[in-house]
Amino acid sequence: MKERQYIARRQAEWQAWDRWLAPAKRPVAAMPEQLAIDPAGLPQHFRRLCHDLALVRDRNYSATLAEELQQRVLAVHQYIYGAAKPEGNALLSFFAGDLPVLVRGEWRVVVAAMLLLLGPLLAMLMAIQVWPDAAFLLLSPDTVSEIEEMYSPAAPHFGRPRTASSEWAMWAFYIAHNVRIDFQSFAGGIAFGLGTVFYLLYNGLYIGAIAGHLTQIGLVETFWGFVAGHSAFELTGAVLAGAAGLKLGMALLAPGLRTRLVALQENGRVAVRLLYGAAALTFLAAFIEAFWSPLRGLPLAVKIAVGCAFWLLTGAYLLLAGRRSRAT
Repeated sequence: MKERQYIARRQAEWQAWDRWLAPAKRPVAAMPEQLAIDPAGLPQHFRRLCHDLALVRDRNYSATLAEELQQRVLAVHQYIYGAAKPEGNALLSFFAGDLPVLVRGEWRVVVAAMLLLLGPLLAMLMAIQVWPDAAFLLLSPDTVSEIEEMYSPAAPHFGRPRTASSEWAMWAFYIAHNVRIDFQSFAGGIAFGLGTVFYLLYNGLYIGAIAGHLTQIGLVETFWGFVAGHSAFELTGAVLAGAAGLKLGMALLAPGLRTRLVALQENGRVAVRLLYGAAALTFLAAFIEAFWSPLRGLPLAVKIAVGCAFWLLTGAYLLLAGRRSRAT
């Protein structure tokens, strides 16, 4: 069943719940208007509302619909049982299931952001193996010298600028650097998505130029051994930030039947939640980049294996976490 058909079929009951909740003084025993059942049927109808939420998530309907249903279920539960809002569990719930469900629901902007970032990255990396001077289309000679020094086998600390003195300082440096990139991709969405597209393309080309040049001159072990561990979290975070920016841009480019202001408000709520996921992945990537990636003495094969494991873990989390058993 398509999403619009499902909404049309169930919307009357959802609206009845909303009317029931609105006065905030209605007796718990009273049922939502137009449900036409006695108070004893309240648990049955609440279970049906929970079933709606599970079904919407399982079928990967839009994140906006899933969010509305989740808020409705929480509001009904709190009103019936007098429970306080579970703020303490909200963060755990978001990362345990809500975020991957959101990512799957917004797969179009996520895939678009992934292609805009990783496509140019891989294209530039491969192009430099054929035409080495292509790196200088994006990198200045000073930048090339600096990255060669950072990943030289003789470097005292791989990937560390000369200004950083400790792993904790590097963690802060990587967080600031990656957050700036992610925020540029997100905020660029307000320019009808053009800013987001630009930053994704540029960062993809820039990263590809660095990776391609260092690979081409033979610094495979030092460079790829360094980036393998944190690449999954860092690049996935960048993709989610870009997807959030594209979501903002879509509200302005294709608001549908909504006004652009209403579309921006609704899409903005989804975009901010994607940005939360991007921020968490960025912090995790920065930690690994500061403490694990620079380690010497580990074979390249071990670091690549760990990096591949993190990629598989990230993919499995986004594709599988938060799924419910398929309703019949």
